[in-house]
Amino acid sequence: MTTFRWYLVGLALLLGAYVAVEYYRPKPLDWRPTLQNNDKIPYGTYVLFQELPDLLGASRNQVQPIRVPIYSQIEGVDEDKARSENLAGRDDATENAPVADSAQTASTDWATDSVQTGSEATSSRLPTEDGAEADDDADYAAGLEAGDFTPATYLFVAPSFELSRLDCRSLLRHVARGNDVLVAANEFNYFFADTLGFAVRPIFPPLRTNPNGSRSLLQDSVQLRLRNPGLARQAGASFRLPAQALTARLLARPNLPAKATSLATDEQGRTVLLRVPHGRGHVYVCSVPLAFSNYFVLQPRTGNFAFAALSYLPTGRPVWWDEYQKQGRRGEQSLLRVLMDHDALRYATYLTLLAAVLFVVFEARRRQRVIPVLKPLPNTTLLFTRTVAGLYRQDRNHQLIAEKKIGLFLEHLRTRYHEPSLDLGEADTRERLAQKTGIPRADIDALSRRLNFVLTARQVSDAELLALNKAINTFRQAAA
Repeated sequence: MTTFRWYLVGLALLLGAYVAVEYYRPKPLDWRPTLQNNDKIPYGTYVLFQELPDLLGASRNQVQPIRVPIYSQIEGVDEDKARSENLAGRDDATENAPVADSAQTASTDWATDSVQTGSEATSSRLPTEDGAEADDDADYAAGLEAGDFTPATYLFVAPSFELSRLDCRSLLRHVARGNDVLVAANEFNYFFADTLGFAVRPIFPPLRTNPNGSRSLLQDSVQLRLRNPGLARQAGASFRLPAQALTARLLARPNLPAKATSLATDEQGRTVLLRVPHGRGHVYVCSVPLAFSNYFVLQPRTGNFAFAALSYLPTGRPVWWDEYQKQGRRGEQSLLRVLMDHDALRYATYLTLLAAVLFVVFEARRRQRVIPVLKPLPNTTLLFTRTVAGLYRQDRNHQLIAEKKIGLFLEHLRTRYHEPSLDLGEADTRERLAQKTGIPRADIDALSRRLNFVLTARQVSDAELLALNKAINTFRQAAA
């Protein structure tokens, strides 16, 4: 093998070794707080989701991951369709309703619903908008009276809890029917929080300035405590988490129900787990969603906090684990999901693609690619000959031209008359050439003398060159 091939083999081996090392080396941990039930990274919720059947006394089939909006899951109706029908009905009602005075309109900013549970009445304020509180209250009350609902526990563990107005009313109606909901998030929808009567405030951990000018956390951890003494004896009185895990605290608003209970606080007494009664059910709000992640659930010192929070939920019921807040609808990863979800946009997309195909087909037939005209290469042999001849004539010495002309003439005689060794100085050669060409011997002798004269002359003049050229042309014309 050559040296170059050895170099190629070495480069190939180095490349293969690099690919193998990159493929088999340990992958770095992903510390993103996704809180998704299929993520086994530290801040995923795979472990908790797998343990839910044992924790809540439900079968594996009763624990379902939900990938649709809250309204669609609870009511069994697509949210977009319900919203469009609701808006259409509201527009019709607005057109037919009499115009109310400003004082009456201003007094309908809040609607109050009362749900009786035995001898206990629980009141909740549901904010409304667009002056449609009457329709919303009627819809809310009708949903409470409906008896064909599915009892289930709804769990939300996400970095932020966002929901629409329809979702919020449907979720609260689901709770009022006697179901429980647990929401663990760092940020909460204002409509949802204001309706239940709590607020969320961010927590900024104290910082200290180091001697080198940099800043670091004054405390690297926080301590969470359970308020229930009996549960604290079983699960542990306190749980220590990193300071970054606690980013928000819960505050009470004036409309918070009197029976709302703070179930867990931090070491400064700030509420992080709150139970709010609503109708015949409860809403559990937690501002430490990372406590439900794989990393803290698997730690013996912190895992019981998530289990203690789930211990308040009823057992033996179906469990809905929401993934819509984190992953969206199933199949929504497609870039064309918005176009495919709506009939009008989908038909417009197909029509555009069909028009583009037709345009390409017919436009390509009308406008073909221009075929360039290639000019043939010019024959420059004559031009080259003239150029070379001009170079020879500049010296006024035609000896070289005469020698080349004689050489070409002798080569013509050898190939034309099959004379391998042609020497015109020999009498036998001239005789044989006279017989083959049919030219008299005297003319051939005269041509031979002229050729010898030109070859032996020191200088050839113009007249002698012309005479040589004339003699050779006469011979070639007279030769048979």
